[in-house]
Amino acid sequence: MIDRSALTRNILIGMGLGLVLGSIFHAMGLAETNPLLVFGVNGLFDLGGKAFVASLKLLVVPLVFVSLACGASNLSDGSSIGRIGAKTIGLYLMTTAIAVTLALTVANIVDPGANLSLNTDTEFEASESPPLKKVLLDIIPTNPIEAMAEGNMLQVIVFAILIGVAIAKSGTSGERVREALNDWNEVVMRLIMMLMAIAPFGVFCLMVTLFSNMGFAAIADLAKYFFTVAGVLILHFLLTYALLVRLVANLNPITFYRSFAPVMAYAFSTSSSNATIPITLETVEHRLGVRNEVASFTVPLGATINMDGTAIMQGVATVFIAQAYNLDISMSGYLMVVLTATLASIGTAGVPGVGLITLALVLQQVGLPVEGIALIIGVDRLLDMMRTAVNVSGDAAISTIVAKSEGKFDLAVYEQRTMPGTSEDKPAS
Repeated sequence: MIDRSALTRNILIGMGLGLVLGSIFHAMGLAETNPLLVFGVNGLFDLGGKAFVASLKLLVVPLVFVSLACGASNLSDGSSIGRIGAKTIGLYLMTTAIAVTLALTVANIVDPGANLSLNTDTEFEASESPPLKKVLLDIIPTNPIEAMAEGNMLQVIVFAILIGVAIAKSGTSGERVREALNDWNEVVMRLIMMLMAIAPFGVFCLMVTLFSNMGFAAIADLAKYFFTVAGVLILHFLLTYALLVRLVANLNPITFYRSFAPVMAYAFSTSSSNATIPITLETVEHRLGVRNEVASFTVPLGATINMDGTAIMQGVATVFIAQAYNLDISMSGYLMVVLTATLASIGTAGVPGVGLITLALVLQQVGLPVEGIALIIGVDRLLDMMRTAVNVSGDAAISTIVAKSEGKFDLAVYEQRTMPGTSEDKPAS
């Protein structure tokens, strides 16, 4: 397994070294025919960076299909589970849509990439918005293999959901398929970790190429992007979840935050929703009062499909990259970002750095250059830690709300666990 702390350190080192070396090349004012520029920057380093971006795109389809099909197949035929599942998925998608909408709104106010100008051969022409009927029909796959080959992710997502539901209803045959999909999910996760292992080298190459052309001044713009994402994450965490807990579940949000604080710290340190599942389950059950029959479904499902923090990053990054490349996104484009980021969050696995993979999908859907990921990948590790804390907090908030609505919630546990002087022994069942 990859040492995540070492990976974070190595990515930051790769970013720093690439930034310094690229800035040196930029300061040297190399001529276009200079061998160092031709064979070094635009040759070796550009090749390494583009190969890394291509590998990100490579994993989009298998990641979304396998992880989403696994998540959908966990639904049961029971009416209670079906009702809980509908509420959970609906709330997860709602909070994700709120998150990306909030991100797009704040990013357009702050303009994090407005002072960044890149020379690019990418052509962007805003096409006319198609009729709603055509948009809805295009989401339904007629040939799933073709959809996967062409990277039509909305169709892939719909197909994965249908497959997952069919697996859940197929008895013994479905169990065998689910087991096979779980094995494939492990393989895809291994592929992702293999990619993350070489991420420092990819970041280094991308930064060298980037700063050779831009210079050191882009640091200010990266900082503006970083603090924009961080600000929206904090806003969503303190505002959206607090309002939901108070208005929908009629519970004290301060109690919720106090009880769940240790899990947020753990999620921040591991930068992985999946790795945090055990402690999230324990806290949701024994400190927030959610009964096991709800928590055992909502928490693992949330680790797969509830990625509010990732959606926020994707929303701000889309605006940042569009502004950096001086490209315009129409209102229909922003609506597509909301829709794509919301649906893509379903297939985002809870492992470090995978949000960059689905960011490639969002950029493709609105016609922005995927190479723009080079602008933000260097600072993404710290943001990944913050957005993981937001992700798991959303899992707990929705679990609490669903349990309260289903009558599978212990108010005494919720209140006692944050009261000074109370016993930390678990209450009797």
